[in-house]
Amino acid sequence: MSELIKHECGIALIRLLQPLEYYQYKYGTWKYGLNKLYLLMEKQHNRGQDGAGVACINLDSPPGNKFISRHRSARDSAIMDVFRKISLEFKKPGRKYPDRFKDAGWARENLPFVGELYLGHLRYGTYGKNKLDNVHPVMRQNNWKSRNLVLAGNFNLTNVEELFNILVELGQHPKDFSDTVTILENIGHFLDKENQRLFEKFKNTGHPNVEISNLIAENLDLPKVLSEASKRWDGGHVIAGLIGHGDAFAYRDPWGIRPGYFYRDDEIVVIASERPVIQTVMNVSSEQVHEIEPGHAVIIKKNGRVSMEKIRESQEKRSCSFERIYFSRGSDKDIYQERKKLGNLLTPDILNAIDHDVDGTVFSFIPNTAETAFYGMISGVEDYMNTEKKKKLVENAGKLTPELIDRIISHRPRVEKIAVKDVKLRTFISQDAGRDDLVGHVYDITYGTIRKNKDNLVVIDDSIVRGTTLKQSILKILDRLGPRKIVIVSSSPQIRYPDCYGIDMAKLGDFVAFQAAIALLKENGMEAVINEVYNRAVKEKGKPREEVINHVKMIYERFTYEQISDKIGELLTSKGINAEVKIVYQSVKNLNIACPDHRGDWYFTGDYPTPGGNVVVNKSFINYIKGKNVRAY
Repeated sequence: MSELIKHECGIALIRLLQPLEYYQYKYGTWKYGLNKLYLLMEKQHNRGQDGAGVACINLDSPPGNKFISRHRSARDSAIMDVFRKISLEFKKPGRKYPDRFKDAGWARENLPFVGELYLGHLRYGTYGKNKLDNVHPVMRQNNWKSRNLVLAGNFNLTNVEELFNILVELGQHPKDFSDTVTILENIGHFLDKENQRLFEKFKNTGHPNVEISNLIAENLDLPKVLSEASKRWDGGHVIAGLIGHGDAFAYRDPWGIRPGYFYRDDEIVVIASERPVIQTVMNVSSEQVHEIEPGHAVIIKKNGRVSMEKIRESQEKRSCSFERIYFSRGSDKDIYQERKKLGNLLTPDILNAIDHDVDGTVFSFIPNTAETAFYGMISGVEDYMNTEKKKKLVENAGKLTPELIDRIISHRPRVEKIAVKDVKLRTFISQDAGRDDLVGHVYDITYGTIRKNKDNLVVIDDSIVRGTTLKQSILKILDRLGPRKIVIVSSSPQIRYPDCYGIDMAKLGDFVAFQAAIALLKENGMEAVINEVYNRAVKEKGKPREEVINHVKMIYERFTYEQISDKIGELLTSKGINAEVKIVYQSVKNLNIACPDHRGDWYFTGDYPTPGGNVVVNKSFINYIKGKNVRAY
C-alpha cells in the first residue's frame, strides 16, 4: 500500500506449562517464555507502531510479593524500549548475584517479569490518542488475585457509547471514554460478579476465607464471564486476557472479523494474531497452528488445562479480507497464494487497458508489499503470451527456422524495478508549506527503463484508498520516465465505505472512490441523490441499530464500476502529467475467488457483518455533508 493506513493491532500470549526449572535445564534459560514473547512481537511489528506493552504473571507468588509486572511504551521503536526496560530490571540483580541469577527458583522469587504467563501487545491507534495510557496491556487491579484482570486486544467497537452508558447505570465511573476502558470494565464487572457468586457459595458451605480464594481460582467460570460481558458488543475483536490467579483466555468475535491463532504442546501454549509468526517462532508446520473459531475462546486454566469454549453463537464468517490483501505477513502459505491469485485475476483487465500491446509495455510494482500480486500478474501475462506463441508456431508450421523459433519462444514480458522508496526522506517530511515538493521525491525512479512516448507503464499496488500519494508523488515521478500511458492497478477493489472494526478508514470523504462517485453525480445533474441519501441517513438516527439500513449504497448505484474507475483516474491526474492515466481495480467477484474463506468485504460492498456498521456508514455520510472531519465511531 503506497499510502499509510493505520490498522490492526497485534497480540502475543505465552503460557508455560512446565516449571521454570524445566526450561532452564532444557533450553539453558528460565527466560524461555520471555524470549519467545519478544520474537512473537518482533515478527508482528508491522501490526503496530504507536506503542507496545508486556505483562507477566507469576502464578505462585506469596502474599506480600508483587505478582503482576508490566512495562509499556509509546515511544519510537516501542518493542525495543519495553524489552530494554525489562533487561534493566534484570541487570542490577544479575551483577549483584551472578551465581544465583541463573537459578530459576531464585529468579521467580526475586525478579519481576519472571513467571509462567506473558501477554504482549502492539498498538496501532484507531480510537483514542497515542499516549501511554492507551497502550495495552491495560489492568484492573485488586487485592483478590482472581479479581485482577490484564487485557490486550485487536479490536474496535461500534457502540462504545451504549456500553459506556451501561457501565454508568451500574454505578461505575469509568476513567476514560474508549473501547479499551469500556471492555476492561465490562469484563471486570462480570469477573467481580463471578467472584462474589463463588465466595457466597463457598462461604455458605463453611469454608474459611483463606480456602475460599483457592476454591474461587479453581472454579472460576471464565466462559460464563466472557459470555455475559460480550452480549452487547458490536465490532470485530480478538481479546486476550490474564486473570491474576493464573487463568488466561483469547476470545474471537462471532464473525471472525479479526484474526487469531494458537499452538500448544506439552511445554507451551502460544496465541498470536498471525499463523506464520507462530510457525517461525516455534518452528512448527502450518497444520500444527490452529485458528481460534469465531465466537469461541481459547481458555487456559491455572492447572494447565487448555480448551476451546463457545462464548457466543458463530455467525456467517466474515474474516477481514484486507488481512489477506495487505496487512498480514505474506509468508503465510495461504496468503501468499491468495495474493498471487489476486494479481493473476487482474490480467484480462490489464491487457484491455494496454490494448494487448505487451511488447510496448513495461510491468512493475509499488510498493514492495505488492510484489507477490505482481508475480501473479506477470504469470497471467506470460500465460497470455504463451497462447500467442502457440498460435504463431502453428501459423508458421511449414516455414519454421531455428531463428524464427528463437524469436517466438524468447518473447516475454518486460519487467523492471521502476521505483524505490527513500524511507529516510519520507520520515523527514512534515506538514509545512513545502511538503508537496518534498513528497514528489519520496521515490527514486530507474531512468532508461521506458522508451519515451512509446511504452505503456503498468504498476500494481495493493490498494488505492485516498489516492493522495498517487496524485502528489507517484504519478508525477512515473511521468518523468515519459511513458505514453500509465496504468495503475489495484489488487483490491474500490474502497467505498468506512471500516469500523480496526482499520483507520473511518471518513467517507477521504476515499477517492467516494469522491469520484460524488463528482459523477454532480456532473450529471444528480445532486438530488446526495440530498436523498442525507435525508434518509438522518431518519435512521435513533433507530435500534438492528433496524438501520446502509443508505450510502445509493451514491454508487447510478454508475458502473468502470465509470468510477475512470473518474478516479481523472481526479488523480494533476496538471503537468503528460501520460494518459488509467486506473484498474480488482473486482469484488475476483476477490472472493482469490480469498474464498475470507468474505469480510464491507469496505468494498457496504455489506457490514454487524448492525453497528450500518450506523457508522450513515453517520459518516452525515459528517461528510456537514463538513465534520471526524471519525464516525
